[in-house]
Amino acid sequence: MASMARDLLAQESVNATLERITASATELVDGCDEAGILMLQDSKVETLAPTDQLVIDSDQLQQRLGEGPCFDVAHSSQGERVFRIADLAGEQPRWPAYAPQARALGVGSMMGFLLFTEDENLGALNVYSRKPGAFNETSELAGWLLASHAAVAFSGARAHAQMEHAVATRHVIGEAMGILMGSRRLTEEEAFDVLRRYSQETNTKLREVARRVCEEGSLP
Repeated sequence: MASMARDLLAQESVNATLERITASATELVDGCDEAGILMLQDSKVETLAPTDQLVIDSDQLQQRLGEGPCFDVAHSSQGERVFRIADLAGEQPRWPAYAPQARALGVGSMMGFLLFTEDENLGALNVYSRKPGAFNETSELAGWLLASHAAVAFSGARAHAQMEHAVATRHVIGEAMGILMGSRRLTEEEAFDVLRRYSQETNTKLREVARRVCEEGSLP
């Protein structure tokens, strides 16, 4: 687990971090056949780094039905942060539509862990077994420890990616302003205003407008 935590922080991108998280679940959590990370954006489900199509199918089923354990945990802010389902066949009263259809997909038992830091919820790490009764208290503890490390690594990787994007955007805009200043004899403020107005008039992101100037040498 300690080696995994160091490995997570060493990944070079958000996607690589997420893939390492779900791969670690299959390696470290007893009984885990497959794993994935579910995120909810305006009630729309996004499946990240699934290890198998089963994960995607389960997430999409929950979105379509509007119910299910992963859906509930990812939607939680202060409520349930961990769930363990020994046998999905026995959960029909709780999720009457999802439980039987998930069992038909091949899901026997499940666990889910909210990925969160003090500042934000990041989705849910969900682990699946094709067999009922695959998970025990040791499995849950391992999953909880993995999720705790994963949340920190995921948050850090995403913050780093956002910073890199901001730096790249700033560089492109600065280069575009320099081109306009030279070709149109504009001041720095006037060049930025040209980019901003064109962005608003064409409903195009400022970074895309700047990229176009850099590639074509001017604006249409």
